[in-house]
Amino acid sequence: MKFVILTGIICLLVCGDALENGLARTPPMGWLAWERFRCNIDCKHDPENCISERLFMKMADIMVSEGYLSAGYNIISLDDCWLDHNRSESGQLQADASRFPNGIKALADYVHSKGLQFGMYEDYGTLTCGGYPGILNHLETDAKTFADWGVDYVKLDGCYADPSEMDKGYPEFGTLLNLTGRPMVYSCSWPDYQIDKGIKPNYTFIGTVCNLWRNFDDIDDSWVSVSSIIDYYGDNQDTLIPVAGPGHWNDPDMLIIGNFGLSYDQSRAQMAMWAILASPLFMSVDLRTIRPEMKAILLNKNVIAINQDPLGVQGRRIYKKSGVEIWIKSVEPSSAPDRSAAIVFLNRRTDGTPTRVSVILRDIGLTSLFGYKVEELFDGLNLGVYRPDDSLTVIVNPSGVVMVKCTVQTKDSIISEKNWNEDNALF
Repeated sequence: MKFVILTGIICLLVCGDALENGLARTPPMGWLAWERFRCNIDCKHDPENCISERLFMKMADIMVSEGYLSAGYNIISLDDCWLDHNRSESGQLQADASRFPNGIKALADYVHSKGLQFGMYEDYGTLTCGGYPGILNHLETDAKTFADWGVDYVKLDGCYADPSEMDKGYPEFGTLLNLTGRPMVYSCSWPDYQIDKGIKPNYTFIGTVCNLWRNFDDIDDSWVSVSSIIDYYGDNQDTLIPVAGPGHWNDPDMLIIGNFGLSYDQSRAQMAMWAILASPLFMSVDLRTIRPEMKAILLNKNVIAINQDPLGVQGRRIYKKSGVEIWIKSVEPSSAPDRSAAIVFLNRRTDGTPTRVSVILRDIGLTSLFGYKVEELFDGLNLGVYRPDDSLTVIVNPSGVVMVKCTVQTKDSIISEKNWNEDNALF
C-alpha cells in the first residue's frame, strides 16, 4: 500500500460569468443514444436496439419508472441516424419513416407526456457525421422545424463543415433558435472541430452563444478514453475553468457507466470526475439491462448534488504526482469568507495495490477556524469534523476514487451538532 503526504498545495477556485438566457443554470442531465447504440439502423434483424421511436419511448418509460427523472435526468435525446436521407418536398427535415412511423413531433409529445424534455441532434455541415442531411443552407427552416416539433435541447455536430466558418455559423443558428420563441438548450461541437484544425477557439465568445460545448475527442467505451479526457481537462484547466459556469458548460462527453468498458471502481471514478468538473451528465447506456451496482452509481444523490451545485464552479486539479491526483471544487454552503468544497482523490495507478493518501486541509485552501464536516459521498459515511491543521487520510483503489464533501462549519452548526449528540447519547 503506497503512502502519499501532500503539503503546500494552494487551492484556486474560479467561476466564469453566466450566460443570461435563463437556460442550463446547472449542468444538463439526461440520456443520449450515441455511445451505446451508435448508428444501428437494422430494425429488421435487431428491432430492440436499432435507432427507432420504439427505443426512445422505452428509454423514456424507464427514466420515469426507475427513478432517473426524479434524480435529475430530465432530457432524452436523439443522436445521429434518425433522419431520412432526403428532405421533404417542402425542404424540411424528416425522420426515417420505417423507424419513426409516427414522426418526430409525436415522439416529442410522448416524451413530454412523461415529464421529460426532448433533445434533437443535427449537424452544422451539409451532412451529419452519419451521412444524413445537415442544416447548412437550411438554418432558418430547421430552427423553425425544431420549434414546431417541441424540441427542448439541440445538439449540433460539426462534420462536413468548414471549422473556420463556425464562428459565424453556430451563432447564426443559435440566434435563429432564439427567434423561434421556444426555449432550447444549445449544445455545440464548435471548439472541438476548430482545435482539430489548429484553430484556437474563442471561448469567451462561444460562452455567449452556446449553453455547452465539446472540446475534445468523442468518448469510447474504455478507461483509456475516460483517462484521456480527464488528462485534457487537467492539462487545459487554466483555459477551460474561467469560461464555465451557470448557463455555459464545458462538455467532456457522455457517461459510459453500465456498458462494457469500465470496472466498478472506474465507473465510480468517471461519475466523480464528471461531477467535480461540473460536466453535463448524459447517460449513454441500455437502461433495460443496466446492472444494479452501476445504476446506483448513476443515481447517487450525493454525487449528483456536487455536479448540480448552484455555484457552477468547474473543479481544478491541484495535485498530480506518482499516479495520484487531487481535484477540488468550491460548493455551497458558504460562511463568508469560507466555502465548502468537494474533493476527489483519483488513483491513476494500475499496479493492483490501493494507495493511502493524506492531505492537511489548510494546504488545499480549507482554512475555516470552525472546521469542516467531512462526508464520503458514494457510501454516505460521516468522517467527522476536521480543523484546518488536521490531516485527512483516505485509501484509494487502483483506477478508483474517494470523493468527499467538506462542509464548512459555523458556530451555530457546531452548537447544534453538540446538542444533537447529547440528546441522542446512549446511557
